[in-house]
Order: sequence, then C-alpha cells, then structure tokens
Amino acid sequence: MRRALPLAIIAVLAACALPTPRPTRAEVLSGLDVLEAASFAALKGKRVGVITNRTGVDRKGRSIVDVLAAAPGVELASVFSPEHGFFAASESEKIGRTEISAGGRRIPVISLYAGGIEGMRPKPEDLQGLDALVFDIQDVGARFYTYLATMGLALEAAAHAGIEFIVLDRPNPIRGDVVEGPILEDPDLRLVTPTAFFQVPVRHGLTAGEMALWHNRAVRHPKLAVVKMRGWKREMWQDETGLPWVPPSPNMPDLDAASLYPGIAIFEASNLSVGRGTPY
Repeated sequence: MRRALPLAIIAVLAACALPTPRPTRAEVLSGLDVLEAASFAALKGKRVGVITNRTGVDRKGRSIVDVLAAAPGVELASVFSPEHGFFAASESEKIGRTEISAGGRRIPVISLYAGGIEGMRPKPEDLQGLDALVFDIQDVGARFYTYLATMGLALEAAAHAGIEFIVLDRPNPIRGDVVEGPILEDPDLRLVTPTAFFQVPVRHGLTAGEMALWHNRAVRHPKLAVVKMRGWKREMWQDETGLPWVPPSPNMPDLDAASLYPGIAIFEASNLSVGRGTPY
C-alpha cells in the first residue's frame, strides 16, 4: 500500500498538469502578402476583378480591395462577393449588387450568391474586359462550406472567358495534415448544391490553392496560377500562423467554431439545434 500511494499522487499531479503549450506563432505570409512583397508583378498592367469578402486581408489587416485599388499599375475594375456578402455578415438567401469605396472611387460589388448553382457562377458580361480574376477568401476546411465551390465555379467561368484565374492561397485553419469523414461519391450532386461541389472528404485538408489545382485537372484552364504562402506547415492551426482571424461568416466567430464545424454541421438538416445564430 505504501508503494501504491506515491504512484497515486503522481497520477493526480499529472492529471492536474497544465496542457502542453502551443508552438510559438510563426510568421506565415498569405498569398496576398507574397503578392505585395513582389510589388504586384503578377497583376501589373492588368484590369482585374477580385472575388473576396472581409477575410481577404494582409498581415496588417488591410483589405485586398484597398490594397489593389492603391497598387501601382493595377486596375481594380470590380469585386465579386460569395455567400454572406462582401462583409460576411448577411444570412440572406440572395445578395444584391452593391458598391464600395476604395482608392477614392466607387467599385461595383457583384454577388455570386444570387440563387442556385448558376447564381454562383460569374456571368460572361461581368468578366468582359477583365484580364484576370483573383480569388482571395479564407476557407474553413470543410467540404460543405460554400466558398471553395464559388472558387471552382469562377475557375470554370474564367476558363470559358479565356482570362487568367489567380488564387491567393491561405492556410487551412483546421490543419492540412488531417483528413476526416466520408468522401462524397455522387458526381451529379455538384450540379444541385454548392455544399456537395467537390468529391472530397468532409474535412479535406486542402488549401484554396490546392483545391483549385485539384479541380483544374477537370477544367484544364491553362491560365490558372496560385500565389503560394510562405512559412505555412500542414500541421499548423490558424492561431499558429500569426495571420489575423477574421470571421468568414456570421456563425463562424473563431477558430473553435471552425474546428467543430465539420462534425456539428452534419446535424444542421436534422431537428437538433447546433446553436446556429447564437454565441455558442
């Protein structure tokens, strides 16, 4: 009994020990930061449209819209917004066309959430006169989050229009080295809903740039380019990158929500509450 007591004490102390500290935050550069560091060389002399929302910010928290509007030699012609609108704050089923102010002028914001799959595809007339279409949105790493479906449809539209499609890559916030959940097998569901656009597992482990390259195996767009990150490692959570967290949608306030989302959202179609619309 006397020998067992020290072991019991050790077990209790171990259970009360502080959790292992997370690694020091890295100095990851997003695709936007890399583009800035290269003096926007990939966009010089071009008239561009950008698909983004409030998550498209650099390390200093500046919006890509403001950055591109002030970039020398770059003409920002239009902004395209995904589900939840440019400010990522709307729960409306359809988002109308608006304008924002950047670089001392008004720039049109064209919704890519105007009803159904086809309402998420840029229209030919909206791409007319553009040299390049840029995608910069923070995804959450779950198959049924619609932003990468928006990217896939835009890639297809850019290929049809014959213009460049440039993805400014960002981290998968819930890590890129973990893949979980069932693989979607029905190839026809992508024609019905953006929540089933890619035949990948629920937690797919890919970044936006990687998903674009994967989808391009079918699209075969010769003018696809990915501006890669610097310093990102697959085992990183978002809070280890040093990049700011901006809520990508009204019910995704923090990294905890994003990490739970691939599991919890499976129950959204049931009669169980997943806390949608609440702080929890």
